[in-house]
Amino acid sequence: MLVFLPRDSQFMFSLADHLLHPEGDALPRDVDAATVASLLSNRMACRAPVQGAVYGTLLNDRATLASLGDALHAAPYKAPPKAPILYLKPRNTLAGHRARVVVPDNESGVEVGASLGIVIGRTATRVTAERALEYVAGYTLVADLSVPHASVYRPSVRFRARDGFCVIGPAVVAAHHVGAPDDLAIEVWLNGTRCFTANTAASVRNVAQLLADVTDFMTLSAGDVITLGVPHGSPLAHVGDTATLKIGAMPPLTVSFVAANDGAATQPGVPS
Repeated sequence: MLVFLPRDSQFMFSLADHLLHPEGDALPRDVDAATVASLLSNRMACRAPVQGAVYGTLLNDRATLASLGDALHAAPYKAPPKAPILYLKPRNTLAGHRARVVVPDNESGVEVGASLGIVIGRTATRVTAERALEYVAGYTLVADLSVPHASVYRPSVRFRARDGFCVIGPAVVAAHHVGAPDDLAIEVWLNGTRCFTANTAASVRNVAQLLADVTDFMTLSAGDVITLGVPHGSPLAHVGDTATLKIGAMPPLTVSFVAANDGAATQPGVPS
């Protein structure tokens, strides 16, 4: 929820426990973990639990940098990035738990990038790494979807910003429930089979350092989300597949993939 604080004229995104936005509800619910588990066990669909800007982070994974090898030193850049590389996931990409996302080209498929979403609690400008976690309201799962492509430094809007290509949720988990965001297991399951594992510990910049480096050149506002970045080797999904993303002990996120002519596909801005 957003709370206005007259004392410092800032908005604050705050939650006590788990913020969940069930499909059909006008507003999100702030409920405990047991209630979230009970609701989700009944196959409840959700809206994205956040409404702020969503920024993805590129090349924040050690394995990704290693896989690029000499390409990082080739023209026109000639060196690995010295600052975070960000891209925007615009509003048309936002979808929630149990979204049905269209696969543009079934031969190529869709990369299912599982990333930790860092939800900002209050205005963050030039924060230090030592104090950065004070600005975090909570964490969520982000299925950062993309059409496979070779672009490294210039994220393609055409491939990363399609309708439904940023599935978030099912809940925002309050920061005090996530004691070690820099050491969380990441898993992607396709059709009930685990096909990908990683860990947030492989990030080049941890949560605090990423926030410090990003807010050195731009302000993050309450309710914004910035991803820690997609680990190397994301699996591909095709029409008919269902992916389940898991990060640490947070509630898992599910997304299904459908053909363009499937009338049940999630529409932008509409709950799944």
